[in-house]
Amino acid sequence: MPMPESWTIKDLLRVSTDYLEEKQIDSPRLTAEVLLAFQLEMSRISLYLNLDQPLNESEVSGYRELIRRRIQREPLQYITGVQEFWSLDFEVDPRVLIPRPETELLVEQAMAIHETLSTQNATIDRILDLGTGSGALAITLAKEIPDARIWATDISGGAINLAARNAEKHEVSDRIEFIQGDLWQPLMDQGIAFDLVVSNPPYVSDEEYQDLSPEVHDYEPRISLCGHENGLYYVQEIIKGCKDVLSPGGWLLMEMSPGQTEKALELIRSVETLEKGTRIRDYSHRYRVVATQKRGLH
Repeated sequence: MPMPESWTIKDLLRVSTDYLEEKQIDSPRLTAEVLLAFQLEMSRISLYLNLDQPLNESEVSGYRELIRRRIQREPLQYITGVQEFWSLDFEVDPRVLIPRPETELLVEQAMAIHETLSTQNATIDRILDLGTGSGALAITLAKEIPDARIWATDISGGAINLAARNAEKHEVSDRIEFIQGDLWQPLMDQGIAFDLVVSNPPYVSDEEYQDLSPEVHDYEPRISLCGHENGLYYVQEIIKGCKDVLSPGGWLLMEMSPGQTEKALELIRSVETLEKGTRIRDYSHRYRVVATQKRGLH
């Protein structure tokens, strides 16, 4: 990106937006604003209140480095180190998948179950977030269902450390137990029956992985994305194993690719102790979440 001797915020935004557009970066103006606000440690609104503010050499140089990283297709969220989820800010880095807006559907469905149970004088006391990543689901549910105790697992020790830091930031550390381990393995000797299990497992097939955008393929952790040959390995393992950790009447909510939901319903029907599953559409009107319940009273 060319750099003259002096810049104002207005001029730098204009030129960097054009440059990002030329390099075919999505949302070039928004990207330019977010990165400049991050560099100057101010809000995007403050940028517009100070458009004529001159920038010093250090500020321009730092911004240029941020733009260079984005041109290399590094995700914006990894550059700034933060992603919003459910109106909460979560620290993110390449150890964890960046939380997606569609995953908020899991929170919505969990809240709907919680509200229904409340009308029946029942409660969700124990929640498991299987494959917690940044901790977004566990922490959001801890804030929304303050009487629940939450367990959060992940195979990655780095993810567990980051999720624990996010829990501390949002002041829910005392109600979430973070455990490192693969799928159900770290829970087998815990003797806990969960009222609700939520999971956004890896569900990208090996074939699909090759076609992902550079932002995802080159930067986000493959272990958090790939569900092996057909993308269904972890979905299948979660459905088969949930019967051993759910309390009677307990719920499983799981995100997956829209094209996998019908197969997930077949898998649910093959497990004798699970109720017939249902599919829930996201805001793009595509099936995104599959829900099932263990037979018996809550």
